Amino acid sequence: MALRDSMRDTAASYLRPSERVQVVFGAQTRSAFIGGILFIVLNKYRIFAVTNERILVLDSGKWGMKKAIGVLAELPRSTRLGPASGVWHVIPVNDENLRVHRRFFKDIEAADANGSFAP
Repeated sequence: MALRDSMRDTAASYLRPSERVQVVFGAQTRSAFIGGILFIVLNKYRIFAVTNERILVLDSGKWGMKKAIGVLAELPRSTRLGPASGVWHVIPVNDENLRVHRRFFKDIEAADANGSFAP
């Protein structure tokens, strides 16, 4: 199963009955540039599940972003996540700076395109 499909499936258990996932993408708490062992010890993975009603930030643990294990934050659907640029895009959520790799930039763009933003 593809990564995005796994993230979407596991996020479903955290949704309200009226919600549907529009976009999912992964993030991590640390930069891979800090080095091997230190990265493994300090990094945690996150899943952004963007629905028609809100944006959920889900914890997916230390070993990967396929399976959600809890809700960390809930953002209003009107929250703009991009524009993303460079190799890593940083999205601040609560007290964490979540780093999103460029492979998920199209998902950030789709999330922002589907959002309802005030002028």
